[in-house]
Amino acid sequence: MSTKSSYRILGVDPGTNILGYAVLEVQGKKLLPLEMGVVNLQKLGDHYEKLKHIFIRIQQLAKTHEATEMAVEAPFYGKNVQSMLKLGRAQGVAIAAAKVLGIDVVEYSPKRIKQAITGSGNASKEQVARTLEMIYKISFDDHYLDSSDALAAAVCHYQEKSSPIKRLKGKQNWNDFLSEHADRIIK
Repeated sequence: MSTKSSYRILGVDPGTNILGYAVLEVQGKKLLPLEMGVVNLQKLGDHYEKLKHIFIRIQQLAKTHEATEMAVEAPFYGKNVQSMLKLGRAQGVAIAAAKVLGIDVVEYSPKRIKQAITGSGNASKEQVARTLEMIYKISFDDHYLDSSDALAAAVCHYQEKSSPIKRLKGKQNWNDFLSEHADRIIK
């Protein structure tokens, strides 16, 4: 994960028909959405062509915006196993596209993302979009809320990463603390 005061997070809401993306610039504690949109894959009939297009587009976005991190929404379990498999493939290809470029990737559940934005893990896509619109003074097309989901994933990632509680994760004893803060030891 980037430790610079200014860096960019690529948020991705994977899909094989519509893939949402958003690029979020972090400047200290200020968050600036730079680009948001969707990749419409519906006209590509072949599933493998869709996966190829996802790979290429994620790499283009990451390179263009010099993203150092990617937050991706995890697929949720649905009733249609074939749809779930295709969604998982789309997510895997997006992750592979980022990892090939050396970008750190973190996955978040839809419930966690909704909770980070609205305070409720049971919020609707529309509630998430409206909350982001109010915070960032932007507008989403109601037909393609996938870009708002992608921005929500990026914002969730920023919040998780900057949380003081998360920074303590894994530090379970004094030896861990002392090894990281040797300058505080009085001899």
